[in-house]
Amino acid sequence: MTHTITPNSNRLASLDILRGFDLFMLLFLQPVLVSVSRVYSAPWFDSVMYQLDHEPWEGFRCWDLVMPLFLFMVGAAMPFSFAKYRTDKGARGDVYKRIARRVALLFLFGMIVQGNLLGFDFGQLYIYSNTLQAIAMGYLISAIILLNCSVRMQVVWTFLLMVIYSVPMALFGDWSVEGNFAYIVDQSIYGRFHGDPAYTWLWSSLTFGSTVMFGALAGQLMRNTRRLPRTRIAALLAAGAITLIALGLLLSLVEPIIKHIWTSSMTLYASGLCMLLMALTYWWVDAKGHSRGLNWLKIYGMNPITAYILGEVINFRSIVHSVSYGLQPHLADWYPVWLTFGNFFILFLLLRFMYKHKIFLKI
Repeated sequence: MTHTITPNSNRLASLDILRGFDLFMLLFLQPVLVSVSRVYSAPWFDSVMYQLDHEPWEGFRCWDLVMPLFLFMVGAAMPFSFAKYRTDKGARGDVYKRIARRVALLFLFGMIVQGNLLGFDFGQLYIYSNTLQAIAMGYLISAIILLNCSVRMQVVWTFLLMVIYSVPMALFGDWSVEGNFAYIVDQSIYGRFHGDPAYTWLWSSLTFGSTVMFGALAGQLMRNTRRLPRTRIAALLAAGAITLIALGLLLSLVEPIIKHIWTSSMTLYASGLCMLLMALTYWWVDAKGHSRGLNWLKIYGMNPITAYILGEVINFRSIVHSVSYGLQPHLADWYPVWLTFGNFFILFLLLRFMYKHKIFLKI
């Protein structure tokens, strides 16, 4: 549903700006640069584009951080939105209804985006195959932990989820595309409704939960006003830059970093990078008060679900072509670049209109 909201004094600008940066990369910069790469090549540009693509299997590139950061930011916002429910036990029924509704809607939207739901062909329907659905499962797991456990037990459960994920992965299968345990689980349950075999979802929900929980732990740390901002930032840096990244690299010696199946080593490594980015953004924006030149990212960051769904489902290129087809002979091979730019610029203008009028999609 859409509704108008008023500014929340407890809302951290750094959360909206970092989330907005993630979505700007996904829904503007990367697709435009990909279209440019089809007509332009240079060593420096090819190096940039290498980092703006997923690693085929083992390894990690910059673009592999986009989805983990999306999940991490969902978790980072949860301590703020769940604060009243943790103190008001009588409101637990309401929050569980809200959680169930959000999970159901995210699953539905995910099937629309990448599950071929709008194709109306049951044979091509993918049940669980999308970032929004990964968010839904990570959010569900994290919400239950966040609402019912102390911070210490939250940390325990965050790591325990990765242990539960990793043990059968190590014992029952290998680390190949179709030989890993997570793929076997997906295939045995979904069969032909599984989707791309290079990606796994059901068993990987455990580490989706860990990724969201690392964000939730970071959010609780930033929300803790009993500590000075520099103390919170130091803790984020220590947890992210030192602990999680080091643990991820260490674990990768026995469990490869594979984003496609969301291995525990990838979860640790990516969450560490996310925490590092969160610490830097929190320090610059909220602690130092330097948001000038960055506030436009809130256009994406305060309407993330709307931005993602519109960017993935609606094709505005036909509109751009309808009003600028006369440029085609002049732009030649660069005309598709113009269409791609126009497509995502229209999306930006729609999101900007919603932001200016304080219209946000809340689920």
